[in-house]
Amino acid sequence: MKQGFEAVIGLEVHVQLLTRSKMFCACRNEYGGVPNSRTCPVCLGLPGSLPVLNGEAVRMAIALGLALGGRIRERSTFYRKQYFYPDLPKGYQITQGPEAVVEGGQVRIPGDPQVRESAGRIMARVERAHLEEDAGKSSHDADPGHTCVDLNRAGVPLVEIVGAPDLRSGQEAYDYLKAVHRLVTFLDICDGNLEEGSLRCDANISVRRWGAPLGTRVEVKNINSFRFVRQALDYEIDRQIALVERGEALTPETRGWDADRGETRSQRGKEAAMDYRYFPEPDLPVLAIAEAEVEAVRRRLPELPDARFERFTAQYGLSDYEAATLLQSRDFADFFEAAAQGGQGRQAANWMLGEVSRALNDRGRDLRDLGLRADHLAELICLVDQGGLTLTSAKETVFPALLEGKEGPAAMVARLGLGQVSDRGRIETLVRTVLAANPGQLAQYRGGKANLRGFFVGQAMKAGKGQVNPQLVNEILDQLLAGGETP
Repeated sequence: MKQGFEAVIGLEVHVQLLTRSKMFCACRNEYGGVPNSRTCPVCLGLPGSLPVLNGEAVRMAIALGLALGGRIRERSTFYRKQYFYPDLPKGYQITQGPEAVVEGGQVRIPGDPQVRESAGRIMARVERAHLEEDAGKSSHDADPGHTCVDLNRAGVPLVEIVGAPDLRSGQEAYDYLKAVHRLVTFLDICDGNLEEGSLRCDANISVRRWGAPLGTRVEVKNINSFRFVRQALDYEIDRQIALVERGEALTPETRGWDADRGETRSQRGKEAAMDYRYFPEPDLPVLAIAEAEVEAVRRRLPELPDARFERFTAQYGLSDYEAATLLQSRDFADFFEAAAQGGQGRQAANWMLGEVSRALNDRGRDLRDLGLRADHLAELICLVDQGGLTLTSAKETVFPALLEGKEGPAAMVARLGLGQVSDRGRIETLVRTVLAANPGQLAQYRGGKANLRGFFVGQAMKAGKGQVNPQLVNEILDQLLAGGETP
């Protein structure tokens, strides 16, 4: 960001809830399906239909509010937000009004050292989180020249998390959205699939010179990728700063992100609140939440990502980066802990961040579909740690076979004869043979080329087919070289 300027950013994150049915009717809440097949008079907005609030959606909103450290309101209200789009069949959206189910809260993220005086984690405030229904989906590509509307998504339960304007860069917005994604997936209230629109965000952004009043706010709508959030905001910051420097006035407007062009583009003038003509939803009573229900939800909360992060660094001695990466999803973190049983946290982390992550990327699969069992990974780590298997054999032979659903590591090692050779006499004979077979390199080593030691180690491991104890190979090699013997 250009020196002398500050960006002020707040995100509005829309979270689709994993309820079985929609917010105000019994239609199935599921992505996809034949267009307009999961609809009824309620979500189609037909005359005479009446909404009935989904109790599970309320409990999920309570769980999110508690996880954010917010206050759960005893009473909150629903309003009609009027606007007219083809994918909004009623001509209004039912959303919560001035009183939301969750008030306040915070999200912990890394501060961006490029825009802050001191590095470290910061608390980005949440102003509120409220319940509302989703709109349908318009498609402009399915039938050239026409806009097709699918109302299967109309009425799907949403929680909108309204962030305070506490973010100062595209990177901080990226980290904020990542943290929200991790939280809602850990709570199991959203699948977090950005490509399917399960989690979307709008960004409100303005720029100002240091010490100046807040600038004109612009909204960038419907960003559905972590990377695009960062790119869109970085572009918009530069665009707004350039306008301010030229002395041009910014227009309050809604813009969209064009990923192909790498730019934001104007869509329409920004609506004021009065344009929506809010008024209380006459067909829904005030939402009253008893303290007993809040406590019941609190008792069911899992260990939250921030608490787990602190435990991972303390219990397993992991770096902040390692702990954060292991917490990329609840499944990944649970798998790591299952593999770390028996005091193998350090080694389990190495395997999860190395071989397991590589296999996931190469195969393009989810951890649940990888074919690997946590107890098999733990057994494999034990075999290596106790000297029953070399790390090379573990990575190159046993681990790939485990992904194919074959027998456990110990049985495989026994069947294939992969057990690590730790017999000192056998290893000494092997090392002497390697030195005898390479007299030229041995002479060069003794003449001062110390880096040839690694060559001898590699040749010994190769001769032993990767199954000899590398610690003993190094120890015996050093003894023979130090003794000046000619093998």
